[in-house]
Amino acid sequence: MDAGDTTGGVEFGDAEATMDAMPLVGIKDYERYVGAGTVRRIRDKARKLRDIHVVNFNSTYYGGGVSQFLSSTTLLLNSLGIRTGWRVVHGTPDFFSITKKFHNALQGEDIHFTGRKMELYRQVVCENAMRNHVDHDIVMVHDPQPLPLITHYRKEAPWIWRCHIDLSSPNREVWDALLPYIRQYDAVVLSCRDYRQDLDVPQLFFMPSIDPFTITNKELSEDEIEERLEHYDIPTDLPLVVQISRFDRWKDPEGVIEAFNLAQKEVDCRLVLLGNVATDDPEGSEVYRSLLKNRNDRVIIISRQDSALVNALQRRAAVVVQKSIREGFGLTVAEAMWKGAPVIGGDVGGIRYQIRDGENGFLVSSVEETADRIVQLIRDPDLRDQMGREAKESVRQNFLLTRSIEQELDLFGAFEPEFNLSDAVQKYR
Repeated sequence: MDAGDTTGGVEFGDAEATMDAMPLVGIKDYERYVGAGTVRRIRDKARKLRDIHVVNFNSTYYGGGVSQFLSSTTLLLNSLGIRTGWRVVHGTPDFFSITKKFHNALQGEDIHFTGRKMELYRQVVCENAMRNHVDHDIVMVHDPQPLPLITHYRKEAPWIWRCHIDLSSPNREVWDALLPYIRQYDAVVLSCRDYRQDLDVPQLFFMPSIDPFTITNKELSEDEIEERLEHYDIPTDLPLVVQISRFDRWKDPEGVIEAFNLAQKEVDCRLVLLGNVATDDPEGSEVYRSLLKNRNDRVIIISRQDSALVNALQRRAAVVVQKSIREGFGLTVAEAMWKGAPVIGGDVGGIRYQIRDGENGFLVSSVEETADRIVQLIRDPDLRDQMGREAKESVRQNFLLTRSIEQELDLFGAFEPEFNLSDAVQKYR
């Protein structure tokens, strides 16, 4: 570790024994991927912000891209000397059932919207505000679940709402109900420009990114890959077609199975659907159970939180699919691309920003297109290799955590007296 790195605001040199026992990834480790100049620039920006204290609020510690993103960003920011906390809102099953309906509605689904739903939503957020004392320099609130927190504090610092949902066509009734809360924030961060809304609040666009050092993304040996696949009785005698995502209707697992069934009429292959159920998503278990009728010797469906298995499957897959019909961003695409896998992704949301159709993967809009691309990639190993190389390089250039960290530092700095928020908005609009 570099002597200039810190963890929890403590210089590594002051905690040498602790760091020897439990080594942490620091910004210096990224130099092999992004170069010394980028690392130096990030350090310089962080050094100017060493005195600030940041807190993040979201709704789950695991089971989705937001929690993975927060897990990595909070650690790396702390290693840079930016004191950064992460808190999770607690709620009843009814609360998470309502917020899942809000989530779906913000992605365009119809909803039976009632005053009782809003009352319970506000009540649970109020209870969380009572439990959490906020005296930070920057408050970041992620997605709609904790959105009303801002109404329960004397606002003495900038509050930022970061929405990771596909807002291209939100249900207007729900959007209008949440708008009074959104308008109280100092900035709104969305995952891509397609989600821009008519707001007086400044809007910035930060695409999420992956951490190459997590268990999900780190290098694995062939033996390690084989061990994980054997542990779950996943045969490798046929090319693997893999989709990895939360069990969520927006990820269209039924459509993936339909596409696979069409494809296997022309090529021998095996499908693995690996998913998990996020703690803030009560629909996940229902979606998983609905898929089980499709299990057979060619269709393997696994519900498990195992990051090493995710890694192994993405590395061994002949084809990775992410056939979402709505997608805030879809970090599983970048994760698979980082491992050199050719990815077939739904032509929606943030997936469009990761896949250049025909160059580093394929974009699709139907079951039939998905099936055709599966067949094409399985039949053409040279194309798979070429696309895999392009995919990995595009992630290295655009979707590693260092880019996200630098954007957050620019945003935090924009609220300092000597900086200007309009400069950050101009840079990331």
